Amino acid sequence: MSTVAVVDYGMGNLRSVAKAIEHVVPDATVQVTSDPAVVSRAARVVVPGQGAMPDCMRELASRGLREAVIRAASEKPFLGICIGLQMLFEMSEEGNVPGLALFRGKVVRFPREAMAAPDGSRLKVPHMGWNRVDQAERHPLWQGIDDGTRFYFVHSYFVEPAGPDIIAGSTVYGVRFTCAIAQANIFAVQFHPEKSAHAGLSLLGNFMRWKP
Repeated sequence: MSTVAVVDYGMGNLRSVAKAIEHVVPDATVQVTSDPAVVSRAARVVVPGQGAMPDCMRELASRGLREAVIRAASEKPFLGICIGLQMLFEMSEEGNVPGLALFRGKVVRFPREAMAAPDGSRLKVPHMGWNRVDQAERHPLWQGIDDGTRFYFVHSYFVEPAGPDIIAGSTVYGVRFTCAIAQANIFAVQFHPEKSAHAGLSLLGNFMRWKP
């Protein structure tokens, strides 16, 4: 089984992600690393992340990981989680910070005026908890996961791709928003598979077996 690098830039549930991968693929070599050379050597790369986008982008650059992540996203199976999805786009309203611009589009905050449930009650931001994911297309990482399966979310911002061609999944929380994207060797999600019980473990196992 191949080596997977979980990129450590000081943000996110790194150990939880690593432990979840080790659980579903016990013979995998999982390295939590802030070394760009280790990221470059790994056969697969996972970029998790939690926190504020400006802090994440600053730490990614200061640790010399920015170019290693960009190369990994162009060359090998790549999984982005939460901020690891958001950083792939051109800019974020959170601090008006530029992202890696691997995809056209932006990251926006949940619109206050739309944060109402069907019964009229206010929806809280951050969006925190379990929510249904509607799959936009069949994809190897959805293998064995039913359309409409619930995953665990924690976020105040979401991505708005410039076009629909990369959208792999969406969720409704006040508004319908993109929660998964896919293109070539890249798959990235807004939810946290490492916190999403059996469905999340299935997705991580699918990633480890994926041959894009």
